[in-house]
Amino acid sequence: MINIFNLAISLKPLNCYAYANMSWVLSELLEAPEPLFSQTVHELELASGSRGIDVKLSTELDQNYQLKARELGLDQHDTHGQELYHALQAITEKHDLFLARSLGIKDPHNVAETLTKIKAKVDKLDIPMTCWAIKHSVAKKLLKQTPPKKVMKLLGYRSVDSMLKRESIDELFGSLRFVESDQWLIRFVKTYKKLQPQDFETRKIKIIELPENRWGIKASEYVSNKRLNITHLKEMGVVVLLPMPVSKLRGVCLAVLLLTLHYIDEIRTYSALFKLEQVRPDFAANLINTLINDPSDSFSLLGRPVHWRILKKHFGRSRVGYLPEVFEPHIQVDDMLWRRAEEVLYKIEPALKFWESMEYSGVSYGGKPVSFNLMDNAVNYCNNLDYSERVTHHLQNSLWNELLTRYISHKDLEDMLLQQLDQGQTKYGILTSLNGGKI
Repeated sequence: MINIFNLAISLKPLNCYAYANMSWVLSELLEAPEPLFSQTVHELELASGSRGIDVKLSTELDQNYQLKARELGLDQHDTHGQELYHALQAITEKHDLFLARSLGIKDPHNVAETLTKIKAKVDKLDIPMTCWAIKHSVAKKLLKQTPPKKVMKLLGYRSVDSMLKRESIDELFGSLRFVESDQWLIRFVKTYKKLQPQDFETRKIKIIELPENRWGIKASEYVSNKRLNITHLKEMGVVVLLPMPVSKLRGVCLAVLLLTLHYIDEIRTYSALFKLEQVRPDFAANLINTLINDPSDSFSLLGRPVHWRILKKHFGRSRVGYLPEVFEPHIQVDDMLWRRAEEVLYKIEPALKFWESMEYSGVSYGGKPVSFNLMDNAVNYCNNLDYSERVTHHLQNSLWNELLTRYISHKDLEDMLLQQLDQGQTKYGILTSLNGGKI
């Protein structure tokens, strides 16, 4: 269950259940506890002066289900959860094959070919790709001060200077995540304590594919443990594609491309936050705390946490060409641009328009949702998960973010968050995402 409402707050004995009939669709999809969820919605409505946002969203979700059930050839009034799930898995398989064909991939199950084609495609995409990252010269100094001995041993270097002279700094930083220990990584990030805004620069996000002949064994251990072959470096603006421990994998094209686009957006999200933080006297401490702990007490709305990601999404899509003064002078409109991964994908392969604006849609069966979120379906298909094992947390994250964004669009609630920004209350770093977050 998504533990969205785990803050210690006192529940007043008001008639929360009067609002439950309006919010039950959302609370079931989120697997959120009642009556706390309904009370939260009620308080948001009172504070925003706008009633019925949850009802409108619930109605939209029902309409989305009706539409997609018809497109899948199902009876929207008599479809069981397993039937819907398997129909979604079937169209996910079809769309993975279509996407692979559009990328020029001969064998859609061939991992090595797919990773290479995806990198080549993403490098050419017309999407926002700039970020604010540590300068390469500064990154080299950081590694020189704290040599990554396991990386050096793996690559056959005795001297850190020799390694820095011959190796790509982006590739070296990428390797730290799966070669060095978690304890070493934390110690290394703490060496960022002397970083200043002038140690950063604006540059294009880089996608790197690590060769199997150099990194295969260590990368395979990481991928097998994390069940994920992609990682990203927020402070370096790098997305890393790791070699997989298998040569063939179904659904790899759709899953990897989706995750790559997701991490590009993640880097830009944190980049905007770091740019905003640069005016704070404790910039480096905030940067370190964000990368290591991802603390959950930065922004709040009526006593509930609000992720920086939600603010970025709100200002990135609500008013083109507009940003409040609190973001000036360091945050520009381009820094806040937000684009759904599905929008990018259906421009590559038009058949994937099926998933457009469905990232927060689903329908509940027996207290657990069947997700229309493309990421959930890609993960389920790629891992060949049974109905009882299905992943739904991408839907739940997206739905909660969407609900909160719709309330924030009302001026009173927007002003509450802007006041926190103006008072420098980002000093504790960024909020954790619903399913957690680490460096």
